[in-house]
Amino acid sequence: MIRRAMAADVPFSWVAEDAVYGVGDVEGTLRRACKSYVLGVKSDHYFGSWSGKPPVAGTAQEIARDLDPSASQRLSAGEGTKGARLHDWAYCELADLDADEYTETKSGLWARGLLIRRNTSDGDLAFITTWCLDGTGIQTLVSVKGHRRAIEDSFETAKNELGPDHNETRSCHGWHHHASLVMLAFAIMAVIRCRTNDVTPQKRLRMPTIRI
Repeated sequence: MIRRAMAADVPFSWVAEDAVYGVGDVEGTLRRACKSYVLGVKSDHYFGSWSGKPPVAGTAQEIARDLDPSASQRLSAGEGTKGARLHDWAYCELADLDADEYTETKSGLWARGLLIRRNTSDGDLAFITTWCLDGTGIQTLVSVKGHRRAIEDSFETAKNELGPDHNETRSCHGWHHHASLVMLAFAIMAVIRCRTNDVTPQKRLRMPTIRI
C-alpha cells in the first residue's frame, strides 16, 4: 500500500503504525524514499547504536530498563476526550546517516532512534523505531505518533456506522471494493458533518408582546 501511494505521488511526509503490523521491509522502503516514520515494535526488537552515538545495545525492553529516569519527559500526544493525552517519553538517538546511503537521488542527514512511551497510570511500555531528518525534536515524534488516535477513532466510527467488516467477500478484489466504498462513504459523511457544524444557526426573531 505504501509503495502504491508513492507510485501515485500521494503527498505525505510521515508514516505511523502499531507493532501489530511489523516493520520488515517497510523501514527500507521508507528510508529509500526519504520518508520519516514512527513504527511500533515489540519489546524483543533489537536496537544498537553506531556512528559515534552513546553505546546502546539490546532489546527495546532491556534498553528501557537501563535508562536513567531523568531521560524521560512528560509530553502530550494530542487532545483526548478528557484533555491532553500525557505520557512519559524517552528518546535514544542511535545513528546519523546520510540519505545517499539508501538512495542516489536524495541527500541530507537522517537520524535513526528508539522512542519509548510509558503509561503514567500503570507503567505500561510501548516501543517505537524512528527515522527522521536530523534535528527533529522529540515532541514532533510524539505528535506524529499521537495522530494515530484520530485514525483509530475514525475506524471505530466507520465500524459502527458503515460496517467495513460486514462483508462476505471471497476474494481480495471483492474485499478491496467493499473497503474502498466504505472509506468513500465515510469521507462523504465526514465532509457533510463538518459543513453542517460550520453553519451558524439563524437567530429566531421574537415577536413583540402586544398588551391590550
